Amino acid sequence: MATELDRYIVWTFSQECPIPEDVDKMLIPGETAVCAYRTIRDIAIFTSKRIIVRDAQGITGKKVEVYTLPYSSINMYSTENAGTFDVNSEVELWTKAGHIKINLSPKCKIRKLDKVLANAILSE
Repeated sequence: MATELDRYIVWTFSQECPIPEDVDKMLIPGETAVCAYRTIRDIAIFTSKRIIVRDAQGITGKKVEVYTLPYSSINMYSTENAGTFDVNSEVELWTKAGHIKINLSPKCKIRKLDKVLANAILSE
């Protein structure tokens, strides 16, 4: 039986994409969308205050679950660039909610995401 500390979530981002126009409805005053990444059907938006993941569900994808991870809940993170035989880069987040691993395809720039996270986490 898994406890909250044992949670391990894995997301795979295939490429950076335009920030969805409707995300503005979710932002609070003073919060800005910085960048967005696409998975197969989902999208992750990195803002100045949090990570928002929109998880499309069901056959049509019309049902959407939204996850919000405030940067303030991140205790530590690491980034690993791709190597010769390992073409994916990785980001790992240790949070109050558990451990999150993000795999990045070669189309995603790991150092850009590293800078977004550092700016958001270390500026608090």
